[in-house]
Amino acid sequence: MIRLLDRRDLLRSGAIAGSGLLLDGRPVRTAAVAASTTGPSAEAPPESPADVTLRIGPVLVDVDEDHTISTIGYNGAAPGPLIRFKEGKTVTVELINETDTPEFVHWHGQLIPPAMDGAPEENSLVVPAHGELRYRLTPAPAGLRFVHSHVLAGPDLHRGSYTGQHAPVYIEPARDPGRYDREVFMTTHEWEPFFTSEEMEDAEEREEQKEEEDKEEAESRQNGWEVGYRLFSINGRALGHGEPVRVREGERVLFQILNASATENIKLALPGHRFLVVALDGNPVPAPKLVNVLQLGTAERIGAIVEMDHPGVWVFGTPKDDDRKNGMGIVVEYAGSRGAPQWVAPPKSKWDYTIFGGSRPAREPGRVIPMVFRKINGGRGGFNRWTINGNAYEDQGEPAKLQRGERYRLTFDNRTDDAHPLHLHRNIFELTSVGGKPTAGIMKDVVLIKGFGRLEVDFTADQPGRALFHCHQQLHMDYGFMQLFDVV
Repeated sequence: MIRLLDRRDLLRSGAIAGSGLLLDGRPVRTAAVAASTTGPSAEAPPESPADVTLRIGPVLVDVDEDHTISTIGYNGAAPGPLIRFKEGKTVTVELINETDTPEFVHWHGQLIPPAMDGAPEENSLVVPAHGELRYRLTPAPAGLRFVHSHVLAGPDLHRGSYTGQHAPVYIEPARDPGRYDREVFMTTHEWEPFFTSEEMEDAEEREEQKEEEDKEEAESRQNGWEVGYRLFSINGRALGHGEPVRVREGERVLFQILNASATENIKLALPGHRFLVVALDGNPVPAPKLVNVLQLGTAERIGAIVEMDHPGVWVFGTPKDDDRKNGMGIVVEYAGSRGAPQWVAPPKSKWDYTIFGGSRPAREPGRVIPMVFRKINGGRGGFNRWTINGNAYEDQGEPAKLQRGERYRLTFDNRTDDAHPLHLHRNIFELTSVGGKPTAGIMKDVVLIKGFGRLEVDFTADQPGRALFHCHQQLHMDYGFMQLFDVV
């Protein structure tokens, strides 16, 4: 049975945070008191000014002239405004919840204590309904991170990451060589979700998986519900309905791209241009490479420099025609160029993490943890169930204990035909093998494993306390695809 916000973990989190309400219902400021391992005490006196305030409340998103979405967002917008931190500089964060339900705010990709990480499974602090929460955190590491809701949605397509509760977070490095002229931040998202019995994976990827799929034992039960969308956007606007990205010939533009989807893995291309990928999930890659098409699993980020050397008015968007027509794109307009935005399909190519890796072999781990992923088609309510090593999250018992300071290798074996964006909270891991191909030096916090794929990552358990591992596809996470580690 799926566990929603009223599960025991949330109640424990609420006890840590305090009720957030007086008996007469007036909101109060709630200060976290958990000790920080990356800076001074997390305690934030109510009278001190907050460096960052995140207000959770209703927003209207004008995706295009005919579609205004009513949702929940941050600071009156969806996506929320760009949040900039300085690496290593401790800040006070104030979270204000103007909704009727408790919320968890997850600082995705940051190395912070469980109390502030915003995951109920880690006993993080809850933001009470109509209440406030304040704490101090030390942003790290540098690079593009983001912030988003981490509640379970289950069958409710108006909760969690289906809403507009997401915003890019950029942690400025102490030193930045700045080999570009300017930055452009782009956040992708989908709107008006609906349940469908059709599988939504890219047909090209399905074809690539066919050989492996034929080797697997076929499931006799029908596949369960999937999620589709009617509208798509970049920075909250559908293609052609927002301000274009205005550039000049000869500029070097660093595109900082965040996939803030609830469930969709995406591809993006810019006709006549190539992308020099310099960072994955905010972390510099050992070997920057030029590619024609970018691929981002749910919650992945890419930093890519584009040489503006092909004047015109272009569509920067997805190669999937239907999704692009429904909004997944943005116009790039050169100074002095006029006319309708042009789209040219890019050459077919396969996304390969390993081309960005270093030549040195990865360091050997102290311990290997096998993780096998399976799907149980069409379970209760018609929803697929997901298991790790034979058990859905609620059947796994106590968290798996990890020894602090030990280097672990997680070996992922995907026995399903779905691609899964795999995320480990409060840690950065190193890709060591992708589809049997060794690699090293690529540091990430989300990695997309293909259907029937195999992949290995290493990390050092140097962040004490609970750390949640899960598929970042909301529907998969909600229905069992999670595991909890505890570093002791």
